[in-house]
Amino acid sequence: MADEHRLEELLEFLRKEGVPETLVDGVRKYRADYPVPPEAADRVPCPDYRYYGKAVWEKALAVLLTGENLLLAGPKATGKNVLAENLGLVLGRPCWNISFHINVDAAYLIGSDTFDGSRVVFRPGPVTLCARNGGIGILDEINMAKNEALAVLHETLDFRREIEIPGYDRIPLDPACRFIGTMNYGYAGTREMNEALTSRFAVLDMPVIDEDDLARLITDQFPTMKRSARGQFIRLFYELEKKTENAEISDRSLDLRGMLDAIRLISVGISAGDALDMCITNKTFDRYEQGLIRDVIRARIPEKLAGKDIFA
Repeated sequence: MADEHRLEELLEFLRKEGVPETLVDGVRKYRADYPVPPEAADRVPCPDYRYYGKAVWEKALAVLLTGENLLLAGPKATGKNVLAENLGLVLGRPCWNISFHINVDAAYLIGSDTFDGSRVVFRPGPVTLCARNGGIGILDEINMAKNEALAVLHETLDFRREIEIPGYDRIPLDPACRFIGTMNYGYAGTREMNEALTSRFAVLDMPVIDEDDLARLITDQFPTMKRSARGQFIRLFYELEKKTENAEISDRSLDLRGMLDAIRLISVGISAGDALDMCITNKTFDRYEQGLIRDVIRARIPEKLAGKDIFA
């Protein structure tokens, strides 16, 4: 009964976002057709934040419900990972998060031999577990994948939907299995995605959260926050975003999660100046840039502002 109530809450959230009823019905059918394996139930995500944005929800759900894989592309602070986890929650699927870096190779993704104390056995990697359990594989910073990892992704995401494990077996992907890739533009260590990999995704260009949706997000996290204070933090976010877009400051300070963390610190007694320094300003280590960011913040948020000033 509790699971059914939770599902209805999620479906009602989608309706409030303006998602068409055909897609809401599609979510309900998908969840009914593909129940979560009990051994993977603890992997169904429970994200800290809801993703707000009707158009993005519509496109993302349409892609996944039709059996395609989804690539979320865009700059920092557009909510790519938040959306990926929200999709896992709404669709009720266990998720495996795979962050690509220089040491991610085929053995890491598929699995490798290991000694269990008495014999050599195969220990499956996250891609294999995702395929077997009908999960959602979140491929974080996929444009950092090296050649050996790319070979695995090409095979896994191919229309044949199967994984060849050398020396063991060929594993078909469970019908519920999907993959969501995320990528930022221009990060150190990234490179252009090749045509073969890109063709295996439907690509969604993630927009910066709009003002109404940001207000809803902040209200959802801090329901007692005064409207005037909420407005100042919203304007601060967009001022930092504009300066980042104009290359006046780096995107290190454009951190929506950091701003929410700062508000949370203020609510427990830390001054606004210290909270914003810790959660936004100090994320760049260039003293000159810190000064520029601090000037933008101080123009909006007084340094000595306290919790009693922003919460009712």
